[in-house]
Amino acid sequence: MTGNTQSKSAQPAISRSNDEVLRRFPFDDTQDMDAARRGFMGTAPSEITTADGRVVWDLEAYGFLAQDCPPTANPSLWRQSRLVAEHGLFEVVEGIYQIRGFDLSNMTIVEGERGVLVIDPLISSETAAAGLALYRSHRGERPVTGVLYTHSHVDHFGGVKGVVTDEEVAAGVPVLAPEGFLEHAVSENVYAGTAMARRAAYMYGAALPKGPQGQVGAGLGQTTSTGSVGLIPPTLDITRTGQTETVDGIRMVFQLTPGTEAPSELNIHFPDHAALCMAENATHNLHNLLTLRGAEVRDPRVWARYLTEAITLFGDETDVAFASHHWPTWGRERAMGFLAEQRDLYAYLHDQTLRLINQGMTPLEIAEVIEMPPALEKAWHTHGYYGSVSHNTKAIYQRYLGWFDGNPAHLWEHPPVETAKRYVEFMGGAQEVLRRAHESFAAGDFRWVAQVVNHVVFADPVNAEALSLQADALEQLGYGSENGTWRNFYLMGALELRRGPVGTPTVTSSPDFLRVLTLDQLFDALSIRVDGPRSWDADITVRWNVNGSGPVTLRLYNGVLTHTAGSGRAVADPDVEVTLDEADLRSVLLGLLPPSELAGHATITGDAAKITELLGHLSAPDPDFAIVTP
Repeated sequence: MTGNTQSKSAQPAISRSNDEVLRRFPFDDTQDMDAARRGFMGTAPSEITTADGRVVWDLEAYGFLAQDCPPTANPSLWRQSRLVAEHGLFEVVEGIYQIRGFDLSNMTIVEGERGVLVIDPLISSETAAAGLALYRSHRGERPVTGVLYTHSHVDHFGGVKGVVTDEEVAAGVPVLAPEGFLEHAVSENVYAGTAMARRAAYMYGAALPKGPQGQVGAGLGQTTSTGSVGLIPPTLDITRTGQTETVDGIRMVFQLTPGTEAPSELNIHFPDHAALCMAENATHNLHNLLTLRGAEVRDPRVWARYLTEAITLFGDETDVAFASHHWPTWGRERAMGFLAEQRDLYAYLHDQTLRLINQGMTPLEIAEVIEMPPALEKAWHTHGYYGSVSHNTKAIYQRYLGWFDGNPAHLWEHPPVETAKRYVEFMGGAQEVLRRAHESFAAGDFRWVAQVVNHVVFADPVNAEALSLQADALEQLGYGSENGTWRNFYLMGALELRRGPVGTPTVTSSPDFLRVLTLDQLFDALSIRVDGPRSWDADITVRWNVNGSGPVTLRLYNGVLTHTAGSGRAVADPDVEVTLDEADLRSVLLGLLPPSELAGHATITGDAAKITELLGHLSAPDPDFAIVTP
C-alpha cells in the first residue's frame, strides 16, 4: 500500500469532544487509584522474555500514562489505562495476593497449609512464571499445590505451564474448573480460532506502538502478552452452585454462572478470608455481551440474575470482592453496592433494548438512542471501556432476533465489494466521493468519512488517496473513543491501511489445545477445513481401527466430512482400513506424521493412497486475512 504512514494530530472536533469529557466527569475522585495501589508489595524488572530473549511483555511500556492526557486520547480511557497499568504484587487480604499488570488479566495466589493455589494463570507461561517468581520473592518458596481456572477464556488458563507442569498434575496437584470448561476452551480457540485471533489482533492492539497516538490500553487490561500458550486439562469439575472444595486447607464455596461472561464460568467465596472472587462477572467497566473478536452472544438477563444470586449467597460474609481483572473493592457495603450497580447495568441494557425492539426499532437505531441512567453513568465502573452500550445493544438484538432487522431491502444485499462499486458509481465516481469526504473530514464528521470512504477502498483498493483518508478518519475516531477496544480497532485499521498487514501477535491455538481435543472434536475441527466445492465429486471412506477404543469411519461425500463410531447403516464400506494407536492417528490428522510413513506405525488394508487423497481436500486457514481492505 502507499500513502502517508505517519500518525496525525487530533482534529479540533476530537479535541473539543475530549475536553467535554474532562468537564463532565469527576476526574478529581481518587478512590479508584487508591484502591488500585492498595496492598502494593513490589514489582519486577521491566521486560518479560522467552528463553531466547524475545520480549512478550514490557512492564514499563505504559509509563507515558503518567503524563496528562493529550488530545489524541479520551481522558476517561486514559484514566482507566493509568489504573490498569499499575503492576506488581498486591495483597488483597492476608493470605490472598494478586499479580496485576503482568498480562491482560490478573493472577490470584491463595496461601494454603503447604503451598499456594494459583487462580487464572494469565495468557502466557512466561508472564505467569514471572508473576509467581515475584510472589515467591516476597512470600517465600511455596510450592503450587493447586490450580483453578475461573472460566474458559485463554487469558485465564494459557499460562498454566508457567506455574505447574503436566508431571506435577499427574502426581496429584489438582486443577479445578467449572463444568464444560474444556469443551468451550477448545471450541473457542480451535474451531473459529484463526478468525478470532485475527480479530483479537485488532481488539487488543498488541502490534500498535504504545503511546499517546497509539495503544493506550484495552479497558479490561492493557493488552495481550505474546508468549507461549498452554493448557492442562482440569482434574476436578465444579458442577453445581454450593459445591465446596478444600485444596491444601483452603476452603472454597462455588457459584456456577454459565452463560454470563463466558459459557463456562464460576465465582468463588473464601469463607476463611471473607473474600469473594467474581471471576470476570463484575469488573470495573461495562463488559462485552458480544466481544469484538467474536464469540457466543452472552445473556445479560442471566448475568444480572447471577449477580443478584452472588449478593444473596455471599453478601453477609464478604468484606472484599475481587476479580480476575482490575482492582478489588473493600468494605462490605461498598462491595455489595458495586455488585448491585453491575447487576443493574446488565439488567437495564437487556430490558430497555427489548423494550425498544418491541417498538420496532433496529439495532442501529437502538444503539443511537439508548441512554444509561445518570446514577449508573456517574459510577466509573459502569463506563464502556471494554464493552460498550452501542455494541452491547446490538448484541442483545442479535441474541433475540439474529442478524436480520426485518427490512426486506436488507435481506439480499450485494456483498461488500460489489456494493462498494455500485455506491461509488452512483455517487459520481471515486474522485467526487473523496472530494466530498475531505469536506466532511474538515467538518469533523469522521463517522461519515469512515463509512463512505470504505466504499471507495473496497471498490478500488489501490487508491492511495482513499487509503490515506480512511486511515485518517479511523485514527480520529480512535482518538475520541472511551472504549479501549474500539480505539484499538480504529488505530489497527489505520495502521494496516497505511502499512499493510501486521499479522496476529498472539496465537492461542497451541499444540496443547490440539492435544486435549477429543477425537470427536478433532474430527469436527478437520471437517471445518474441507474445501467443499473442490470436494463435491469426492467419495472417500477411511476406517480407523483405534487400539483400545474401536473403529471410527471417516467419509468425504457431497463435500462433507462425517465421522461415525462403530458400525451400522450410517457406515459405508471403507476404501482403506487402518489399525493403529490413537497417538499415531492424531499425528496423521494433524499433519505431524505423513501418510507415506504410516505403514511403519499401523496395519493398512486396502488403497492406502486414499488417506493422502482425503487429507488433500483440507484447506489451511488464513491467519492474516484482510479486514479493512477487500
